[in-house]
Amino acid sequence: MESHYNIPLLSLLPFVLMLGSIAVFPLFWEHFWEKNKNKLIIAIILSLPIVVFLAASNLTEKLLETMLFDYVPFIVLLGALFTITGGIFLSGDIEAKPSINTLFLAIGAILASFMGTTGAAMLLIRPVIYTNKERKFKVHTILFFIGIIANCGGLLTPLGDPPLFMMYLRGASFSWFFKLGIEWFFTNGALLLIYYFVDSYYHKKEPISAIIKDKTEIKPIRIQGTQNLIFLAGVVLAVAFLNDHYLSFIKQNEYFKFIREISILLLAYLSILFTPHLTRVSNNFTWEPIKEVAYLFLGIFITMVPCILYLESNAKQLGVETPTQFYYFTGLLSSFLDNTPTAVTFHSLALGLGEQTGAMAAGIPEILLRAISIGAVFFGSMTYIGNGPNFMVKAVAEENNIKMPDFFSYIFKFSLIVLLPIFILVELFFI
Repeated sequence: MESHYNIPLLSLLPFVLMLGSIAVFPLFWEHFWEKNKNKLIIAIILSLPIVVFLAASNLTEKLLETMLFDYVPFIVLLGALFTITGGIFLSGDIEAKPSINTLFLAIGAILASFMGTTGAAMLLIRPVIYTNKERKFKVHTILFFIGIIANCGGLLTPLGDPPLFMMYLRGASFSWFFKLGIEWFFTNGALLLIYYFVDSYYHKKEPISAIIKDKTEIKPIRIQGTQNLIFLAGVVLAVAFLNDHYLSFIKQNEYFKFIREISILLLAYLSILFTPHLTRVSNNFTWEPIKEVAYLFLGIFITMVPCILYLESNAKQLGVETPTQFYYFTGLLSSFLDNTPTAVTFHSLALGLGEQTGAMAAGIPEILLRAISIGAVFFGSMTYIGNGPNFMVKAVAEENNIKMPDFFSYIFKFSLIVLLPIFILVELFFI
């Protein structure tokens, strides 16, 4: 069913400026942008004109729907995953040979779909760095870590990456994302295979003294905060089963669906209650990263409302209609903007096309949902700003004296030559 709203193009400007701020400020005004208070100020300044516009246009209900049924579940899920995974601490130092490093990344690829790319990345980045601390060549390991664990590994469930959770909120079932298993296996398998050969090449170039030191300084891997694995499993089950697919009474009142968010918040509270403070200290856990996400996405979700309404009303005039177009356009914007609002935007575009033929999911043809989901998750790895964990992994690596490539070097020396060819193959084989 097509929607018709009279949305002026000027009302899309705050959304563009919001995403532009996220892309540009860290590069040119890093000192200003590193304070979360300033992010909140920017979000409020850009949101106010939209709140006024929507109120004047009798579209306040659309804003309330977005904030209650998109923003709140989004922040609750990310906050809970952040809290629970922050209570799991891995320590140890094993031999950093190519097979061990590849196994680390493979485990991370699996974990990313069930504890989120952010959770898996933050859980494993320090053990990976510590394991490789004796080695001279380790930048390539962090780059592949970003590609696999912080992005491509998160394709199998709506917990894996925020764009998928937004598609879940729009009606795709929890199990639907398992249909993307072949793309997940192909992409992560290809990246792991390439990484193994790259790491083997650099391992042979290591100084003998570094190899000897790496083999002799061994500490077994230990895990603390294992009770959080139970809470994590609880979140998975809450997202999978506390919805109207399984609980019919939720259909009686849309507010009943918040039983899922209440359950997830309870699990996060139990994690705080039962995790020793020292475990979180060992993990360098602070609340600042999730505050950053909450503030930025407050601005994104508010300023996004006119864009969504505009796309639903004008989709057929924009010329984006085929799965291939949806895949590459979603991917292109996900590379340089945040992939979550990008996925939501293109879902609205697909809705506006009004296609109702063939298999459907989340209100749009399955073939389009596949293209949007895969494009958003995979292409989020193309730059440091494509997905939230990318910059976080880079920051942790640099804290540990690993000199990471700058923004443009990352693109030209890694994503264009390693990631993009694989993503093109995904389109040729599967889209």
